Amino acid sequence: MSCAHDSDEILPDGKLAVPQEVQEAIRTLIRWSGDDPEREGLMDTPARVARAWREYCQGYAEDPASHLARQFEEVGGYNEIVLLKDIPFQSHCEHHMAPITGKACIAYLPRERVVGISKLARVLHGYARRLQIQERLTAEVAQCIWDNLDPLGVAVVIEAQHGCMTGRGVKTPGVGMVTSRMMGTFLSDPRSRKEVLSLMGY
Repeated sequence: MSCAHDSDEILPDGKLAVPQEVQEAIRTLIRWSGDDPEREGLMDTPARVARAWREYCQGYAEDPASHLARQFEEVGGYNEIVLLKDIPFQSHCEHHMAPITGKACIAYLPRERVVGISKLARVLHGYARRLQIQERLTAEVAQCIWDNLDPLGVAVVIEAQHGCMTGRGVKTPGVGMVTSRMMGTFLSDPRSRKEVLSLMGY
């Protein structure tokens, strides 16, 4: 998958050119960690790491709302919950740049318009592929759908594991963090909230 921006230089082999100052910054980190960036196994690592991080953070190069631009009004009178369940995603914590891996459930109650279901996943990935905290990611996905689809309700629940907790600090693997954002009828109507959470499996 290409992760180049319009202003990036592409090498003859099709790879993204990595500026020397970026590679040197990664070499500095390798040295500071206690290894030798000039040894055989690490010589190409700075460029590989830089390209990987450009891909991890490719969400900065897109507007997630653009995925919701094409909408459909011919829904045959359908006026119940639309739910995309257990969407896998990966992000990175803005505090330690450690991986966040998890799944999201995204639901909305359409007023008049719907979108292709894959677009909900694209909105999630557009925000996840940035440096994040889970709370903000949850809120951004919900707000984007609310602002662009004009639904009666939006519900987003994200469950994820954080590398900054499992691999460092408290070093406690197997712990999941759950965040949710309810808007519209899912916030104001307890029965609607209960229904959508039940459909999500919570």
